[in-house]
Order: sequence, then structure tokens, then C-alpha cells
Amino acid sequence: MNPITITLPYPLSANKYWRPVIINGHSMIVPTKEAKQFKADVKMFCWRAGIRKPLAGRVEVCYRLYPARPQDWQKRMRVDGATWDDSVRCIDLDNAQKVLLDAFKGVVFEDDKWVRRIVAERAEPDADGARVVVTITPLSVEQPQELLFADFPA
Repeated sequence: MNPITITLPYPLSANKYWRPVIINGHSMIVPTKEAKQFKADVKMFCWRAGIRKPLAGRVEVCYRLYPARPQDWQKRMRVDGATWDDSVRCIDLDNAQKVLLDAFKGVVFEDDKWVRRIVAERAEPDADGARVVVTITPLSVEQPQELLFADFPA
């Protein structure tokens, strides 16, 4: 199967994604209203990308996070040169990762336990706005020791 690439809205911070609640005397962490809306949005974007059911098995998830470009980006570029975007507000990659994997669960892949490789990058803000571009690639199962058993009868 070919890789699937989806452009999604900029993810919520994990701090806004979950909230603690007490249910029957037990403390639990549950998704917020914003998290439920983000998950619904992700599901819609995935549907538009042709994803009708979760991929089965191992996957690789690569994502590139584009923060919003500030209005003074040209001034920052003149002053700071190639590192101008270091001062641009952006959620942490690991923060975005947890939110994305949760939103993809049951939509793009069955469970995040099937994610075997993650590649993440913070990109320079551009004119296309705040977003995250995600590529999910099904991974084949390799059996590197298969040849060890080739000489033994079944």
C-alpha cells in the first residue's frame, strides 16, 4: 500500500487536549471539548483523503509541523537571518505527536501500538498558515532470521 499524506489543522496543545475529572471518587484524564472537535476534524480530513478504515498492522508516521507565521516575520528574518523562526511560538513536537496519534487512533490506524517509527520536524512558518502535514506509511514485516530455518523440514 502507498503512503497516505494528509494536511491537517494545527494541533491542539496536549495541555488543552486532556483534563482531569473525578468519576465515582477516581481521578481520570478525559479529552476536552476542543480535543473531541479536533478528533472529529481529523476524521473528516482523513475521509476526504480517502481513508475509509484504519490500516492494519505496522505503520510509520512522519509529520511536519508548520507554526503560524507572525506578521513581523520579515523583520525577524532581517535581524536573525536563518534562525528567525526560532522565536516563533510553536507547540513542542512531542506535544503535537501525542495529540496526533490519539486523533488517528481508530481512524488511520487501529491503535498507536502499531506505530513502529516516528519522524517529526518543525518547519519554517510560511504563507500557507499554521498546519501539520502527516504521512502515514504501512510497513512490511521483515523476518531477518527466516533463512535460519530454511534448512529444516517443516
